[in-house]
Amino acid sequence: MQKQNLTLLTDLYELTMMQGYFRHKDRNETVIFDMFYRTNPCSGGYAIIAGLEQLIDFIENIHFSTEDIEYLRSLGIFHEDFLEYLSGFGFSGDIFAIPEGTVVFPREPLVKVIAPIMEAQMIETAILNIINHQSLIATKASRVCHAAKGDSVLEFGLRRAQGPDAGIYGARAAIIGGCDGTSNVLCGRLFDVPVRGTHAHSWIMSFPDEYTAFLTYAKLYPQTPILLVDTYDTLRSGVPNAIRVFLELRESGMELRNYGIRLDSGDLSYLSKEARRMLDEAGFTDAAILASNDLDEYLIESLKAQGAMITTWGVGTHLITSRDDPAFGGVYKLAAIMGDDGEFIPKVKHSENSDKVTNPHNKKILRIYDKVNGKVKADLICLVSEEYDENEPLLLFDPYEPWKKTYLHGGSYTLRELMVPVFENGKCVYQSPSVMAIRDYCRRELDTLWEETRRFVNPHPVYVDLSQPLYDIKMKLLKQERDKPH
Repeated sequence: MQKQNLTLLTDLYELTMMQGYFRHKDRNETVIFDMFYRTNPCSGGYAIIAGLEQLIDFIENIHFSTEDIEYLRSLGIFHEDFLEYLSGFGFSGDIFAIPEGTVVFPREPLVKVIAPIMEAQMIETAILNIINHQSLIATKASRVCHAAKGDSVLEFGLRRAQGPDAGIYGARAAIIGGCDGTSNVLCGRLFDVPVRGTHAHSWIMSFPDEYTAFLTYAKLYPQTPILLVDTYDTLRSGVPNAIRVFLELRESGMELRNYGIRLDSGDLSYLSKEARRMLDEAGFTDAAILASNDLDEYLIESLKAQGAMITTWGVGTHLITSRDDPAFGGVYKLAAIMGDDGEFIPKVKHSENSDKVTNPHNKKILRIYDKVNGKVKADLICLVSEEYDENEPLLLFDPYEPWKKTYLHGGSYTLRELMVPVFENGKCVYQSPSVMAIRDYCRRELDTLWEETRRFVNPHPVYVDLSQPLYDIKMKLLKQERDKPH
């Protein structure tokens, strides 16, 4: 994929803060920032992280061009010595992240940046822009695919996406979340993912009659003749004409594969059941029935419950925009500052809203699985220095209601550390898998969730707990702030 210079893809205040740190040389300490989110999208029980490959591209290609410097100079707010510093700017820090396609939960760091504060500040906006968008669409796609219960799901949303980039990277994220293909040809080329499509109503309308349009299309694309049957009258014209064409192709000796019809309007449950009956009676029991028309996970779930005979779902607007919940809500918060002795000093953000109080210090995330069935029991956020033995008992507690405790017997669980190194000293040390490999990994990840967590209404939460040492540090910092005279 062609690399772009997106260095100025940042909020102005990142640059003004950077200049403030630059003017006070002693304020460019090494810091830790965490990128996390607070609430699962779509009122669900989980999220899927996506976008790491694009984040890597961004950081590897950070540089202020001559034109960038001239533009910043024209704003009249930056000093020449700072602009000179920017002209040689590059990222020199460390980044840890949870791999794309992983199931994640609120308040746990998805991306951790350890770098001089000017560098950490510079990449904040891009991290949030990239990870927020793709994680949102990947999560939405996983929900749609779950509703389809094994049926094929295709992403058809390019024309409704909020611009080209949202269409391209949204389609990429939709594949990660479980879709089998996309209508977006550029996404297919850039990321080597399957592209799929049928034809428009205009194809039918441009011919003298529906039958001729169908026959012409089927002869042109004999390996994938999916015919759109609702231009005029689905059951009295569209399906009968499709069957007529299929009969002629079969009688000519052509082997029909990957063929069928597409419904794009009307009562999809009733029409699909009637169309299935008509196709089966004509001997086309393996013909696919593809449906589109403002589908989302709730409508698909309802249609499945009604016995709709749809085998492939084309989902557009509601998927590519996550229409019912169009923002992921990820944030980027300071967690620690390195002291003169080289040790990190934990920092916590205070708030009247308990959900906005941050978790301090240099942390890692341990995922706890049931040893028998491999399902996720909980996630544990702890200090990077902490070590745990799977053969030892483990006591977990709710950090918001600490009297709620769960005791795990030694040998009954397994642990997995989620974050992996991505950049070390400014150099990328992580190789992004292919999108299709990430999709396969994501499917395995989703299989580790209990069905109760995947339901759409009132899902059972997966608890994200704090270790006792981390909890104690957080409480100490909050008490110090509370007791401080103001």
